[in-house]
Amino acid sequence: MLSRRNLLGAAAGSLLLTACGTAGKGRPKLRVSITGKGDGDTRLLFKAAGIQPSGFDLVYSEFQSGHLVVEALNGGSLDYGGMSEIPPIFAAASTIQSFRQIAVAHGDVNNQVVLVPKGSKARSVADLKGKRVGYVRATTAQYFLIRMLEEVGLAWDDIIPVAMGVSDGAAAFSQGALDAWAIYGFPIQRAIATEDARILRTANGILSGNYLVSAHVDALADPDKAAIIREYLALVQQGFGWAAAHQDEWAGIVAQDIGVPRDYVLDQFRRKSATYELRPVTPEAIGSQQQVADVFFKAGLVPKRVDVRPLWDARFNDAIPKRG
Repeated sequence: MLSRRNLLGAAAGSLLLTACGTAGKGRPKLRVSITGKGDGDTRLLFKAAGIQPSGFDLVYSEFQSGHLVVEALNGGSLDYGGMSEIPPIFAAASTIQSFRQIAVAHGDVNNQVVLVPKGSKARSVADLKGKRVGYVRATTAQYFLIRMLEEVGLAWDDIIPVAMGVSDGAAAFSQGALDAWAIYGFPIQRAIATEDARILRTANGILSGNYLVSAHVDALADPDKAAIIREYLALVQQGFGWAAAHQDEWAGIVAQDIGVPRDYVLDQFRRKSATYELRPVTPEAIGSQQQVADVFFKAGLVPKRVDVRPLWDARFNDAIPKRG
């Protein structure tokens, strides 16, 4: 069940940076999440690609992590949100699931890593035994950290796990309070560029690359809002196609947005395991999330075994065009 603290946390996450599209009076609005900066920011992508919805406005709220997006969806403050496979699993283990997963945004997993600071003697995840390792709770960072530890014969209790938000983790890592940091997205390039951090291990081979697109059940029940979601999915796919075809230009825009030299972003783009594209709901996508849920249950991090199938809704499968 969502606590008052969690609801306030979701609100705080969205209030950190809240932005609106070009709002027109009387036009319908779609309330959309943005998680982090850079490559995953669809608002930035739409601006770069010259994409503008024709019959509705976008109202954006920014969040630091996917579990805050799920909390906002459950709290009714979003119509549409993106997250990894993990946050919905924790919601499914509770009593509130006011959203459905309507598509998959398949993309890069080499931007999900364990970082170590300059001067670290760690050469593999095995060297993290007994060390302080930061991670973001209920996200891909927690999942791939569990799996990386298992690969080298370590358990969760063999490290000193430190759960913290992205901003707090960045500060702790910068100040030398962490021996390693399991993190995703733009903080990686920033830490490498400004602090000479080093990637110890990427999540390639562990993560599926499936990032989930979800919508609030009330938005799905409203025919007009559902039609807007259908159109928005096509626009997102158009944006992903533009980014894939203009990687150098997109890298420059992302670099400026996150405040690092363009070469660092270009290097990350060249190491991508995949470029982003929307994909429909499939049995394989559902099975991938179920596998993740089972790992969390086995590790004792969710209170009961979760069946993820009721979270999925395939009604928009025919609305997702092939990426250009």
